[in-house]
Amino acid sequence: MSDLTEKYPPNFIRSIIEDDVATNKHEGAVVTRFPPEPNGYLHIGHAKAICLNFGMAKEFGGHTYLRFDDTDPGKESTEFMESMLEDVRWLGFEWREIRNASDYFEQLYSFAQQLITQGKAYVDSLSADEIRAYRGSLTQPGRDSPYRGRTVEENLDYFRRMKAGEFSDGEHVLRAKIDMGSPNINMRDPTIYRIRKVAHHRTGDTWCIYPMYDFTHCLSDSMEGITHSLCTLEFEDHRPLYDWVLDELNLNCHPQQIESSRLNLQYTLMSKRKLSLLVEEGIVDGWDDPRMPTIAGFRRRGYTPESIRDFCRRIGVTKSENNVELAFLENCIRENLEPSAKRVMGVLNPLKVVIENYPDGKQEQLTAPNHPKDESMGNRQVPFTREVFIDRDDFRESANRKYKRLVTGGLVRLRYAYVIECTDVIKDASGEVSELRCRYDPQTLGKNPAEGKVRGVIHWVSANRNHEAEVRLFAPLFSVPNPDIEAEDNRALLNPDSLVSCQARVEEGLIQATLEDRYQFEREGYFCIDAHDSTADKLVFNRIVGLRDSWAKAEKRET
Repeated sequence: MSDLTEKYPPNFIRSIIEDDVATNKHEGAVVTRFPPEPNGYLHIGHAKAICLNFGMAKEFGGHTYLRFDDTDPGKESTEFMESMLEDVRWLGFEWREIRNASDYFEQLYSFAQQLITQGKAYVDSLSADEIRAYRGSLTQPGRDSPYRGRTVEENLDYFRRMKAGEFSDGEHVLRAKIDMGSPNINMRDPTIYRIRKVAHHRTGDTWCIYPMYDFTHCLSDSMEGITHSLCTLEFEDHRPLYDWVLDELNLNCHPQQIESSRLNLQYTLMSKRKLSLLVEEGIVDGWDDPRMPTIAGFRRRGYTPESIRDFCRRIGVTKSENNVELAFLENCIRENLEPSAKRVMGVLNPLKVVIENYPDGKQEQLTAPNHPKDESMGNRQVPFTREVFIDRDDFRESANRKYKRLVTGGLVRLRYAYVIECTDVIKDASGEVSELRCRYDPQTLGKNPAEGKVRGVIHWVSANRNHEAEVRLFAPLFSVPNPDIEAEDNRALLNPDSLVSCQARVEEGLIQATLEDRYQFEREGYFCIDAHDSTADKLVFNRIVGLRDSWAKAEKRET
C-alpha cells in the first residue's frame, strides 16, 4: 500500500475504530487479522477483506496478522497457503506475523477441557443426522441430546480418548452446552470438536481431532490480541457464540467482531468450492486462468494491484448487500492504465493491403508518440512499407456515411501515416476478401488531402516488419449476471465465448515486452503478455480490458 491517500472514505467501521482509539478502549494499537482457510486461491471478495483489514490497521497506526485457518485438513494444502502469501504481497500489504490456527492446537485442546470442567461442554454420541434432527428449526426449539447429562469425568474421559484415536470419524463430537431452546440456532449446543483421521499438511498425524471454526476463530483472535475482528455479514448470527466462548473462558482480551457486507461481483462466483470444480474439471486453465475472479487470475490477466485496491476502496463498506457491476471494476483498471500504458498498434484480425503506388522496396520510419497526452514518454519509430496489415473489421466493400473506416472507393488515414484509397478487392475461391489494393497520397503525411473527405483513422502494421502474436480476448466466464443465484449447476451458465484467440500481427518493439509492461493497442484495449505461455519465440498477449464497457452495453441491448 503506497500511502494513506488510499484510505477508505468515511464508513461505519472507521467510525467505530475512531471512537475506540479516542477513548483508548483497547489500551494500545489497532490490531486486525486476515484469516483465510487455505483450501483454494483467494478471489476478488478476499481482496476486499485484505484491503479493509490491512488498510484500517495501517491508517490507525496498528498492524495486521495473516492467519491461516487450517482446521479442516482434508481440503487444505501448502500450495494454497503459498498462493495466498503471494496475493497479499502483490496487493501491496505486509503482515506483522504469519500465524496458523494449527499453532494453537494444544491451547485450544486445553480450552476445550476447561469448558468441560466448567460443565459448559459435553461429548455427544448422536450421529450427524440425529444431531440435526435434535437441533430443531427456525420455528421449533431443539431437544436435549440424551448424552447431554454426562458427568464432567465421563466427558473428559471420552474427549481424551477421542484425542488418543480410539474412535472412528463421526462416532463422537464435543459440543458446547448452551441452550437448545435458543432462537439463534447457532447457540443450540454447537459442535466445537470433531474426529477427522486425516493427515494435516503442517502437523501430520499428531492430531485426529480438530476444532470447529466458531471455536477456533474467537480464541485465535484473543490470543493474538486482535482489537477489531472484521468479517462479513454471514457471521453476524455467530457473534453471540463468539462472545459466549470468550466470556465463559474469561480471557483477558475480548476482541470486537464487526460485520459488513461481502462483495458480490456480477458474472462471477464467490465460492472457492464452486471455483475449485471449474479447475478440477478442466473448464478453466487452473486457478490463475485470466477468466477466473481469483487474485491470481486478475494478476495474470494484467490487472494492477493499484486498480484492485482502488476498486475495493470505491465500493465502500456497508451493512447492505450489494451486487457490483463488472463495469465498475473494469473502469478502475482503465483509469489506472490510461495515463501510464504505452500506445502501440496491433492488428488482431489481419487483412493485407497492397499500396500499389508506393515504391517497391522503399521503407520509411514514421514517428509515433508513446502517449498522446504525455510527451515525457517519448516517441517510437514505426516502419511503413508498400504492404501493410489492417484489421479485417476496418473494411467493408460498401457502407453508409456513418461508417468511419475503409470502404471501396473511400479515403481513410492510416494512423501516424498517409491517407489511402481502396481501389480493388481481391477474393479467394470461397468469396472471402483476401487482399485489398489501394493507392496512397504522398502529400498527406500529417495533413489532409487536397480533395476528398477522409472517413476516419485506422491502425495498421507493416506486413514486412511485424511480429506474429496470439492475442487472447476475454469475456465474463458466465453468461448471466448472477450465476450463484440462477442455477445450482453453474456450469450450465458458462459463456461459450469467454475466451477468443486471435492470430494477430503487432509492432516489432513488442518482442521486448516484460511481465511488468502494460500497453494500449490503439482502438483495441489494454494488453500485457501472458505470464505462463508467452516466450521470445511465441508472443502471447492477454487483453486486460477493452477501451469501452462493451459487455454492459451488450447486456442492455439484450434486455
